Amino acid sequence: MAFVLPEGLAPEVYPLAWLVGRWSGEGVVGYPGVEETAFVQDVVFDHDGGPYLSYTSTIRLVVAPDDASALDEAAAADEPADPPLHDGPVWSTESGYWRVPPERPEGLTDEQFPVEVLLADPSGHVAVYVGAVGNGRVDLASDLIARTSSGAEVSAATRLYGLVNGELMWAQDLAAFGQPMQSYASARLARVEDVEH
Repeated sequence: MAFVLPEGLAPEVYPLAWLVGRWSGEGVVGYPGVEETAFVQDVVFDHDGGPYLSYTSTIRLVVAPDDASALDEAAAADEPADPPLHDGPVWSTESGYWRVPPERPEGLTDEQFPVEVLLADPSGHVAVYVGAVGNGRVDLASDLIARTSSGAEVSAATRLYGLVNGELMWAQDLAAFGQPMQSYASARLARVEDVEH
């Protein structure tokens, strides 16, 4: 199926057009001091015709039901005996903007474009990421991470997003709490719908 540019999308963000839509899927988070835990995530990349994409993400931890009734229902329906999982508490949310700046830095291939991302989260962080987008892949590294006095100490981060067989795969590494840069979270998301304008 051929890719169609979203209606009304500003030409400045055509290199990011493949991200536009609603995505949902599962992932895992884990870090020194954070037990490895599964999560579900919902992401929306949208636009209003301006030279940027808006972005929101919500991650909820996955929990098993507290009672055996769900297991009984699964057995009656002849489903696997594993307990069904459902969305638990919100682990994190963030929102921000993605844009392609007009200046092209040295070192990019002909298929790559510069990208800038500004993100904020309610735990007291604002981050600016810079990187490159091209061939269905986005590589980002933190340029600035600011925090409130109550925000956790995060000194650097990287993110990788890729379109693989129609799914959005992403991974995030962190240097935080005095730890060196290492894996923090990753997920596989499926496009659940295009955004309408």
